[in-house]
Amino acid sequence: MSLTTLDPRTALVAIDLQHGIVAIPTQPCPGPEVVSRTAELADAFRSHGLPVVLVRVSFAADGADAVPGRTERQARGPAFPEGWDVIVDELSGHPGDIRVTKHNWSAFHGTDLDVQLRRRGITQIVLTGIATSIGVESTARDAYAHGYHVTLATDAMADADGEAHAHSVERIFPRLGETGTTAEIVELLAKTRG
Repeated sequence: MSLTTLDPRTALVAIDLQHGIVAIPTQPCPGPEVVSRTAELADAFRSHGLPVVLVRVSFAADGADAVPGRTERQARGPAFPEGWDVIVDELSGHPGDIRVTKHNWSAFHGTDLDVQLRRRGITQIVLTGIATSIGVESTARDAYAHGYHVTLATDAMADADGEAHAHSVERIFPRLGETGTTAEIVELLAKTRG
């Protein structure tokens, strides 16, 4: 276990756990397992009076707010099925949770996430979500650059590409923060708040 501590003001930030993303085949575990572990973390954070942030990615129907720019691998077009961007039921229904809608990979870029966290005195975030190498990693990089302590719940994230997931977990995340499992984070949360 490489976790050392959780700051007194730590927030859980769940990335893109919405119907259209959770339904994508992922590795090393399926989306519903990521949701289940994130829900366990969210319950623990809420029970200690700590913020839970639910981030979703969404775009206007005409795609006007989608990320521009040429890439070698184009994303699919702006047409998404109805309800694809709705947070999954297992995480929704808690009026005290903070909701952030992003239009980019990172939950910090072009959103009020940093303001929401700083106004609550948050100094550390615990990240979960899909996809490890895209939304989670981009948010972790920006959190680190913004000066937050970053903890990554590695069994509460997955990716469509298993190699990309492993690269993020093994090579990138140790340079941005500390990693641990859901059980380790819940245990540390109980020890530091008990």
